[in-house]
Amino acid sequence: MAAEWKEVWRTQGLQQPESVLFDPERNVLYVSNMVGGPTDKDGNGYIAKLSPDGKILEAEWVKGLNAPKGMAVRGDRLYVADIDRLVVIDIGKGDISKVYEAPDAKFLNDVAVDKDGRVFVSGTLTNTIYALDGDTFGVWLSSDDLAGPNGLYADDDRLIVASWGKGEMMSAKPDHLRTIDLKSKEIAALGDGTPIGNLDGLAPDGNGGFLVTDWVAGALFQVEPSGKAEKLLDLNQGTADLSYRSDEKLVMIPFMKDGVLAAYRLEQ
Repeated sequence: MAAEWKEVWRTQGLQQPESVLFDPERNVLYVSNMVGGPTDKDGNGYIAKLSPDGKILEAEWVKGLNAPKGMAVRGDRLYVADIDRLVVIDIGKGDISKVYEAPDAKFLNDVAVDKDGRVFVSGTLTNTIYALDGDTFGVWLSSDDLAGPNGLYADDDRLIVASWGKGEMMSAKPDHLRTIDLKSKEIAALGDGTPIGNLDGLAPDGNGGFLVTDWVAGALFQVEPSGKAEKLLDLNQGTADLSYRSDEKLVMIPFMKDGVLAAYRLEQ
């Protein structure tokens, strides 16, 4: 029998969940809740803390954010993209310890940390990648070739970028994955650049490839190292920034428009 992805749990009651992140050291999930428009600076956003099987442990673990989106963990810090700032959360204390402003950013979206500890943040509407290097936060690379950079993953000496596509967000042309050399900053397509979708979430699949979501179409894809994509699941519109546990063959996907976090397991 062919392997297929089956839903194994579903968490309701979230408020425009944009991103889910598994923290293996603490064995918990963090979910960013926008609670309003994606660019609304209203202070209503928060991070929820969940168990690995989707049970809500602390609904509003860290409050006072605006429209929090992508996240990354390094050490005892959780980094969160929040419109035009990078918010640093002290995980042990459960509060905001520092904020790095990016005044020119309009839509900071995802966060990734490389092996040297640099924190990269995608600026989707400005075709920009920002970086926190030491205590300095600013533009690292800006290029129209990024085509609406959204999901990020630091893969050894390169940064993988899931591009949303060029144009207005809801009518942008479908796009694909790109790579950026972390030393030369050279941008290249992963594979031949065949369009996949309006890409949002990005996570390694444990086999050298990647899992990505198409927010507009509502779909989950697997992308081989060659760039070839295969659709795994047809879902609802609003599939956002996913997290994947290769040890459990479990992908967790926030459904932003439905207020839901759902998990799917690859079963033989």
